[in-house]
Amino acid sequence: MSSVTMTVNGKSVSADVEDRTLLVDFIRGNAGLTGTHVGCDTSQCGACLVLMDGRAVKSCTMLAAQADGAEVVTIEGVASGDQLHPVQAAFKDNHGLQCGFCTPGMIISAVDMINRCGPNLDEATIRHELDGNICRCTGYHNIVKAIKAAADEMSGTAAAAE
Repeated sequence: MSSVTMTVNGKSVSADVEDRTLLVDFIRGNAGLTGTHVGCDTSQCGACLVLMDGRAVKSCTMLAAQADGAEVVTIEGVASGDQLHPVQAAFKDNHGLQCGFCTPGMIISAVDMINRCGPNLDEATIRHELDGNICRCTGYHNIVKAIKAAADEMSGTAAAAE
């Protein structure tokens, strides 16, 4: 057993867990946040993505003990109160939500992508960066469109073009 404490969406969460407890299971079982999904158990689909200390990590292949002391943000912590994060709003406005199962991971990936790559993302970069996310519903056209719109909104170029 390991005693694990981390900050999840601004709240401290502590528990004694088996050493083999995955971060995704800690988030769902101990923090009670079910937006983070396990989609494949092989770390290929990205449905389990969360931000840990500001970087996207796949929580289905990481132990909870490895996140001890970390700051974790899940899809439930991306918005600011009732105000959607620009990436969430862009997914809604550009029909990027699909069935919704992969959406939390896609949004976390997009937030990380925009933070790392900056706001001047082109379609090729977005498609390359989404390589670790799988949407089983359809193509990625609206998802890519949403991420581009969010990047433009976050850089202020969307407002300048209007």
